[in-house]
Order: sequence, then structure tokens, then C-alpha cells
Amino acid sequence: MTSTVTPEVRWAQRSSATDPESNFIYLTISVPDVPTENLKLDLKPTGLVFTGHSDTLKKTYHVELEFYAEIDPSASKIHHTARDVEMKLRKKELDASYWPRLLKEPKKVHFLKTDFDKWVDEDEQHEAAEDDFSNFGGMGGMPGMGGMGGMDGGMGGMGGMGGMGGMGDFGGIDFSKLGGAGMPGGDDEEEDSDDDDMPPLEGEGEAGKVEEVKETVDTSKEAA
Repeated sequence: MTSTVTPEVRWAQRSSATDPESNFIYLTISVPDVPTENLKLDLKPTGLVFTGHSDTLKKTYHVELEFYAEIDPSASKIHHTARDVEMKLRKKELDASYWPRLLKEPKKVHFLKTDFDKWVDEDEQHEAAEDDFSNFGGMGGMPGMGGMGGMDGGMGGMGGMGGMGGMGDFGGIDFSKLGGAGMPGGDDEEEDSDDDDMPPLEGEGEAGKVEEVKETVDTSKEAA
């Protein structure tokens, strides 16, 4: 029996008052094992309707979103993997400020989450590395929106989202090189403190006293 479920939707964004390419929404719909031929996406300036069916999981995914503000479907891009449908949705209005939320209505919905792997704070976005959308095609690639051009049904994913390397799965980070750098009690600190204020070993203090007494006796004999 096939069940209909609402898929998890993750989002992040960038903004710009001058560059349309840097003024967009990241949107990822999690729909594993849904082939391209079983997808249907109706993308409009004010929102989208998505439906996808997985034969292996015997699930039909369906979600409808009404955006906070308008997007430009013709300038938006999409990439389909074996796990997700990922979109770069161009914001229609150039604005340096972030959208306060993704959806028009301020109420919270259980399936919508912030994509922390891609999120960059508004005041730090210009310092972030450039994103790579080379695997993305035009929106005409989705069934229900025209031809099949621009779709990639392979496993290639988003190429690590370019510029976001290391986020999410910590790819590319060599933890062996981090050591204790910058941490209290690091290697340098330990080396400096190894010989400082070290208590004498057991018996060492007594041995020193015996040597002192012996030297005093020897000196007295020589004087005599």
C-alpha cells in the first residue's frame, strides 16, 4: 500500500542589492529513491507544488509552499540526485537584506528546517567562498515544466556545493593536524611546565642530606 507523506524541506539563502546571481534561495526537498520520471514540479513566482513517487519505498511525496516574496522561475536552477531535489531559486527583488523567513505565513511547519550546511549569516555572506552550481540545470528539466533538458538524475550531487567544503560531513579537514593548537594545555604549554616546581622523587631529599653530612665530615678530617 502506498502512503503519501510530506518530505523534509531544508533552506538557506544569500542576498544582494546589485548582483542577481548572489540573490537567491537554496531549497532542498528530501525525496530518496524517486526517479526523474516520477517527479512533478510546478514552480511559480509565488510558490511551488511538488509531487514525487518512490516505487522502492512505496511512498508518494507531496508538498506545497507559498514563498515569503516572489522568485524568478526562469532564472532559477535545479539539480536532481538519488536523494534530493535541490534548487537555486532566484529572488525577484534585489535586496541586501535576507528574507525573514521562507514562507509567507509566519507559522512554523514541522517539515521545514534551516539548512545549516549551506547557511551563512547575513553579515558574513560576502566573506564566504563562492558557491558552485555547475551541476545545476535550468528549471525546464523538471517534468511538468517543459522539456527534460538540464536534468541530471545521477548520483553526482551538488559537488559539495563548492565553497562550502567541510561543512556537514567535515570533508577535507585533517583533525590530526589540529593537535592542541589554541587550546589550554596544548603541547607548548605542557613542555614549559614539565620541569617547573617538580617535587623531589621519593628518597631524593634524604639522599641529598646524607651527601651534605658526608662532605662536612670529610672537610673536618682534612682540617685536623
